[in-house]
Amino acid sequence: MRRMVISGPPPVQILDVTGPLEVFSSCADYHVVIASPGGTDQLKTSHGVALAGAVPLSQIEGPIDTLVIAGGPGAESGNYDAEYLRWIADAATRSRRVASICTGAFLLAAAGLLDGKRAVTHWKHCDRLAREFPKVKVHADPIFLRDGSVYTSAGITSGIDLCLALVEEDHGHQAALGIARQLVMFLVRPGGQAQYSHMLSRQAITSEPLRELQVYMLENLKSNLSVEALAERVGMSPRHFSRVCLREMNMNPGQFVDRMRVEAAQQMIDSSSLGLKEIADQCGFASADTMRRAFQRTIGITAAEYTQRFKRGM
Repeated sequence: MRRMVISGPPPVQILDVTGPLEVFSSCADYHVVIASPGGTDQLKTSHGVALAGAVPLSQIEGPIDTLVIAGGPGAESGNYDAEYLRWIADAATRSRRVASICTGAFLLAAAGLLDGKRAVTHWKHCDRLAREFPKVKVHADPIFLRDGSVYTSAGITSGIDLCLALVEEDHGHQAALGIARQLVMFLVRPGGQAQYSHMLSRQAITSEPLRELQVYMLENLKSNLSVEALAERVGMSPRHFSRVCLREMNMNPGQFVDRMRVEAAQQMIDSSSLGLKEIADQCGFASADTMRRAFQRTIGITAAEYTQRFKRGM
């Protein structure tokens, strides 16, 4: 069983801890431990809620699979406890991989773990991270970044995206997607992208049939997703269905299918070793050339160019 250790300088942002906790606790392969820098069995949060059942740092011995450092006011204060930084640096040597949630990146940087590495944090704090730690190659846009065995994430909820990506890395896409749906998240977002996703932005859709249709489409990318087939599934005529798509999504059904398949392909490029032909087939494209044209229409570059720029989300 993999030991996942979540810690952070109190007070932590509660979702920076509980988000990863919920993701990892949904996987039977993980044993999650909350580590308290205060030497007590509680980790204080920024809203006066103390998380009980924590383990003092001194008791976290031996190998760690994944070390996660959460952000929050304690990380943003600029006062980095030297003893805690030494613990982070030591624990990192015993960890297969290290990750930060939001402004937890400041702790990784202060511990020297981000020197020479690409990193991201909440967009409001990227400039400060770059100023305080000039050896860190700060990127302001991505949802999360991986550089070697070190992962950093942007704003609060992107920590959940990162942890889902770690699950996917360990157990595959379907496992991560299953946890995302259990948490009532629409999809697993790829990390090497801007801090929003076309798919995520579609959650503003007011039509319940269309929201449900999105889930169906995501799980059936290789199926017939023609206007006629989708319209029949939601009980509309093709013409009315097209009008509803334009009203709700500002795009026609074909454009939306393209975007969905392209984003699925981006994610597979980011996180798998499959070739473009295999990815095209998995995502429902008729051929690799069809996928190439869809990438060009949707994001302005071909799938091959995307692979060169964003392989493994870097």
